[in-house]
Amino acid sequence: MRAVFCCVAGLIALSAGGCGRERAASAPSMAPVVLVDDQSDTVRLTRPATRVISLIPSANETLIALGAANRIVGRTRYDVDTAIIGKPLIGSGLAPNLETILSLRPDLVIVWASDKRRDVQAQLIRAGVATLALTLQDTTDAYRALTLLGDAVGERGRATMLTDSIRRTLTATRASIAGAKAPRVFYVVFNDPPMTTGPNTFIAQILAVAGGDNVFADAVTNWPTIPMEELVRRDPDVIVLPVGEMPDSAVTRLHVLPGWRDLRAVREGRIVRIDANLSSRPGPNMGRAAVTLRDLLHPAQAAK
Repeated sequence: MRAVFCCVAGLIALSAGGCGRERAASAPSMAPVVLVDDQSDTVRLTRPATRVISLIPSANETLIALGAANRIVGRTRYDVDTAIIGKPLIGSGLAPNLETILSLRPDLVIVWASDKRRDVQAQLIRAGVATLALTLQDTTDAYRALTLLGDAVGERGRATMLTDSIRRTLTATRASIAGAKAPRVFYVVFNDPPMTTGPNTFIAQILAVAGGDNVFADAVTNWPTIPMEELVRRDPDVIVLPVGEMPDSAVTRLHVLPGWRDLRAVREGRIVRIDANLSSRPGPNMGRAAVTLRDLLHPAQAAK
């Protein structure tokens, strides 16, 4: 369970899809860059960033999808894409090693806008390093971040193509299960105590596109912790379990944990597993995440 929790920890604690081949991407711009980030701060670069560090794994995935993997000079422990796996480690996104970051001489560091402390960001700015703060709660945030990152590295054309590709995939996925009965789904962010996704998150939105009915769509927070007795009372049809480090033991554990073992979905084997790095990151793979979830929740429609 730890893998999915870490993927969304920045969203909780602090608050690559292809581009298509319809047309060739234009050459990257080399003009000065002026951005307004999600903290409403103006970020100025004399040219597109060439040495980038991101504290947000999905932002690194976006940079890779934009063809800018060679500009990434450091990674967090949760960045596992083969394109950057050999880059120097800078710690975690929530508690990075500032000394290591500065030693890598970045000209741009991507940070969480939801980090109210802003201590790492403030130290970077004092050291003369530009920072770009991103909010990543829902798909609208993800699209905006994609554009900002495209502009930051001079790849607006590729960013536009990638955004169009994701939107087309989501539209086609929704259409593919039109009229199908939506199973009532509990998406596991953490298992003990149960934590799930509220209605205004990218996970909930992708789940809806994939034809799932979130049993906690009435939650008033983005990442609610659920009393076990309430989860048992709602008794979802399907449990979606994002897994990473422990794909086999995670399912076994639900069969023995009090409360979980009482759910029909657990007793009858209606637990579907998805890679946490795919489903829990608001970035270029949102379309692929929706297709994968659609196939898991509606196997009959997927087989057509």
